[in-house]
Amino acid sequence: MTARFRHLISTSLFLFVTLAIQAQDLLQSGPMVGYSTMREVLLWAQTTESAEVYFEYYDQADPKVKFKTAKVTTDPYQAFVAKLIADKVLPGKKYTYTLHINGKKVRRDYPMEFESQTLWQWRTDPPTVRFAIGSCNYVNEPEFDRPGRPYGSEFEIFQSIHKSNPDFMLWLGDNTYLREVDWNSRTGFLHRYTHTRSLPEVQPLLASTHHYAIWDDHDFGPNNADGSYWMKETASEIFQLFWTNPNYNLTGEGGITGSFQWADIQFFLLDNRYHRTSNDNYTGDRQMLGKAQIDWLINALASSRAPFKFVAIGGQVLSTEAMYENYATFPEEQQYLLRRIREARIEGVIFLDGDRHHTGLSKMQESDRYYPLYDLTCSSLTAGANQNKEVLNKYKLEETLVGEHNYGILTVSGPRTERVLTIQILDKDGKELWTKDIAAKELKYPRSRR
Repeated sequence: MTARFRHLISTSLFLFVTLAIQAQDLLQSGPMVGYSTMREVLLWAQTTESAEVYFEYYDQADPKVKFKTAKVTTDPYQAFVAKLIADKVLPGKKYTYTLHINGKKVRRDYPMEFESQTLWQWRTDPPTVRFAIGSCNYVNEPEFDRPGRPYGSEFEIFQSIHKSNPDFMLWLGDNTYLREVDWNSRTGFLHRYTHTRSLPEVQPLLASTHHYAIWDDHDFGPNNADGSYWMKETASEIFQLFWTNPNYNLTGEGGITGSFQWADIQFFLLDNRYHRTSNDNYTGDRQMLGKAQIDWLINALASSRAPFKFVAIGGQVLSTEAMYENYATFPEEQQYLLRRIREARIEGVIFLDGDRHHTGLSKMQESDRYYPLYDLTCSSLTAGANQNKEVLNKYKLEETLVGEHNYGILTVSGPRTERVLTIQILDKDGKELWTKDIAAKELKYPRSRR
């Protein structure tokens, strides 16, 4: 080998390594796997500066055939976020993908993969579904935090969720915490969402688990923010930029209301902020969701054939504690919603929420005319936890109260006509704190009254 040839090889290797390093350096956060359907999957990434981004992916059972998404050049006005569709997927497949920035592959030491949903209808029983839930994620930034003890901690919880290997994760609000320095400007929103999304411990979870989300006050605006918030259009825009639901604003009246399906179960993603009356305004009709959103929800629930209909909302629905921001502080609308569910004879409803910085399950059983309604509160992921015992909540199941950082793994399994929901609540290390089974048949009206 001549000296010139060795020099050419050395130079080429140096350029390859340099460009690869540059590609790694250009990745701010992600990649993240978004919604999944039988035909397409959304992929997300954020760069540190304007760059050309695309994804390449292949069926793990046929790795020789590779597909590419479209290419996009990230834009500073959009926080250098890229959202691209993998539209060559087929049902029931697992795919490996790679992220390319300025033509170079970004390498990571953890799996980067996604799955398309299974075509089971008219063929088999529905597949088992495992999904994670959690809320209240505070990532410290001392320069802008309140003085004193850091409010966020135990970020290893995201590694535990990743090891639990759920199909997807549903974030139940307060997914980031806007600070005083953030909530008066679009620049502030972009900074806070970027800072939270860039947490190193969450990156493996983002890369191989599908993600859906709702919001609560802290990722919408100031503490206890409501429909009068002057930046709510910006809040909605940035939420949609950083999250990857398949749809938003299904009421057509603003906000982030949406829905998605996974196998035979359906999720209804509610917005408890955009239309909300101030907590301190008692001069007229008070609302948390608003009639248009409730009417949409009742119609959507009535049309759903899902054995479990999960209604995700930022705050507790069934609790009888008329304090903090529970729905019980809006008693007329709370009762209107529950009455409409009963009047429409809708079966299989379970509420999922966060906000309270502790976890607990509520069960409301008015009489034998109705099936029990459950409300699972799952909080907090990393924000300060508390030992609240919900003294005034007559529906609480005391054995389910948890006052430490935790998350939930919910599994729906069994034959199509005998589906069972298993709720597991786990601590930051993935240790089970409690578990409970709820059969779909328990959430049906007595046959003689249907």
